[in-house]
Amino acid sequence: MSNLGQMLKQAQEMQSKMAEMQAKLEGVEVTGASGGGLVTVTLGGKGDVRKIKIDPSIVDAEDIEVLEDLITAGVNDARGKLEARVAEEMAKLTGGLNLPPGLKLPF
Repeated sequence: MSNLGQMLKQAQEMQSKMAEMQAKLEGVEVTGASGGGLVTVTLGGKGDVRKIKIDPSIVDAEDIEVLEDLITAGVNDARGKLEARVAEEMAKLTGGLNLPPGLKLPF
């Protein structure tokens, strides 16, 4: 039974560390870019869009699709950077614990 008690204690510690990590990530901002920096998108740690900057030189009412594509690419770039940051924080938290592929934490 001591193994079960130890496992429960470790689970509680992990839950506490996860809560700390989530709070830390709330303050994180990552910026993605597209079009050589003509469009930048800043996301918060929970994936919320906080800011979009568009260089006026790319605004063309006749070709709005290019702008839409650049915004989409900027958001995707920022999201990829955010996912990498979260994975990095998770690796620190789990201490090299090999979690199954596809298991997404925090839940």
